[in-house]
Amino acid sequence: MYEEFVRNRITELRIKKGVSEYQMSYDLGHSRGYIYNISSGKSLPPLTELFAICDYFEITPAQFFDEKISHPELIQKALEGLKQLDDSDLLLILNHINRLLK
Repeated sequence: MYEEFVRNRITELRIKKGVSEYQMSYDLGHSRGYIYNISSGKSLPPLTELFAICDYFEITPAQFFDEKISHPELIQKALEGLKQLDDSDLLLILNHINRLLK
């Protein structure tokens, strides 16, 4: 079950990023078939490589495994920006979020 999730999540994030399996393999420093082998179920990345894949997508491992997040890279960028705001700005953003969710 988790193996399939990892394969599908990598494929989903790779497609959203607009890179091929070959390009992602190359960017991660592996042979051209590395991501293909993961996506096809021939292998799974070791934990250290999964962390590198998360870094590649600019997300945390928690965001990688949260299937409810369809665009974890955007959520991560938003969180990084929110961390730099003061309390009054955070409240303003929270009000906007609440209004959009209505």
